[in-house]
Amino acid sequence: MGKDELTRGTGRTRVSLSAHYMGNDLVVFIYNNNAHLGAIAVGEYDHQEKRASTSVITRLGHKDDAIAQKAAHSISKSTKKPVCVIAGVHLDNITTQEIDEILENASFMVEEFIKSIPHR
Repeated sequence: MGKDELTRGTGRTRVSLSAHYMGNDLVVFIYNNNAHLGAIAVGEYDHQEKRASTSVITRLGHKDDAIAQKAAHSISKSTKKPVCVIAGVHLDNITTQEIDEILENASFMVEEFIKSIPHR
């Protein structure tokens, strides 16, 4: 089982991505220092319809689905593979600016991860 790891941001908005290969499938973790199970998204590519779809489970009181859903959809659409994204990013007293930075950092890492896959 191969693994890729990325980190982006500094201080409170630092976020990491860890991708694990299970055969042809992917399990991706997106988290910070306060990692937890906030949301889980499964992305599936429909080769017949040529589109990706995503299912999400979010724990009560958590907002991590904003990261998990987008990541699972983007990765499955680009790779045409099944992917499970587990997101858990928590900050006490988070500001709107910090939310925006975390979302930007997560999106950037997902795009960088997607770019790295053809080189495997």
